[in-house]
Amino acid sequence: MKIEFSANKRTLQGTGASRRLRHAGKVPAVLYGGDTQAEAIELDHNKLFHSLKTEAFHASILTMDLDGKSQPVLLRDVQMHAYKPLVLHVDFQRVAADQKIHMRVPLHFINADVSPGVKLSGGIVSHVINELDVTCLPADLPEFIEVDLIAATVSHSIHVKDLIMPKGVTAKLHKGLNPVVAAIVVPRGTKADELAGAAEAEASAAASAASAPVPAAKIK
Repeated sequence: MKIEFSANKRTLQGTGASRRLRHAGKVPAVLYGGDTQAEAIELDHNKLFHSLKTEAFHASILTMDLDGKSQPVLLRDVQMHAYKPLVLHVDFQRVAADQKIHMRVPLHFINADVSPGVKLSGGIVSHVINELDVTCLPADLPEFIEVDLIAATVSHSIHVKDLIMPKGVTAKLHKGLNPVVAAIVVPRGTKADELAGAAEAEASAAASAASAPVPAAKIK
């Protein structure tokens, strides 16, 4: 999905200039990276605010129209007001087609409702990781990575190395680590947990009865 947005160069900088921009419905921003010097730019606040609600805007190669010239960029940082729905500042990075990028990509969990751990054991999915650090060329950057839970059981955990990575995409892991992405657990006190406990007690009672000595029959 191609995402395009517009920006303009700004000449005035500093705290006072940024404050005036915000009062005028604009967001001060910086564009950096590549072989070109960093540039001070500005964007329309309302359009940017709504774009930031879209997951793909945070994890995709974006097309920035800067004063009529298009270029690929990545959203790198967003500063929000502490309690107001107000974007204070954003950073964008230029992208070169032949240079690998490092990006956090969201994980999408699928087939949880039909997995044995949920459907048969009454478990719930614990999302340990919701984003994954990856490296790839810009053209290979996925909007998200799927985590298929169709075979997950209560005793089963899915790790990063279990994921099917898109072509050209590599998970960025510390040496020797393979963190858990998701697991299915049955909370204590749930119906499934009670049934499991009852079944265990019944099986224990049956085993005890089978091992008990049989009383001798009375002779009439």
